[in-house]
Amino acid sequence: EVQLQASGGGSVQAGGSLRLSCAASGLSFDDHAIGWFRQAPGKEREGVSCISSSDNDDTVYSDSVKGRFTIASDNAKNTVYLQMNSLKPEDTATYYCARARRTTPVREAGLYDLWGQGTEVTVSS
Repeated sequence: EVQLQASGGGSVQAGGSLRLSCAASGLSFDDHAIGWFRQAPGKEREGVSCISSSDNDDTVYSDSVKGRFTIASDNAKNTVYLQMNSLKPEDTATYYCARARRTTPVREAGLYDLWGQGTEVTVSS
């Protein structure tokens, strides 16, 4: 079965850190960029970050997380990570990883064709 499995969410205080993992089964990251999205209650889904299928330095971030979050891929393990530092209450959301229909990074949700289940992140002030 082809699927993405997100994990690593939890509850932290503002200023804390979490690392999310997105593990793939039944597919390879070699041909697809992988992205992280989040959605808070009552808000639209936001593309947080995305990484190229072949270049760990080819990444994109939303302005809201730039400088605080870092995305990285371990293609040998078929896993993409999202290191989240200096967390803020406004980072509270359900986070999803997804597979893009292209190899280069993109944050538009319409360009993704496979989504994992979400992992919840709660940041308290």
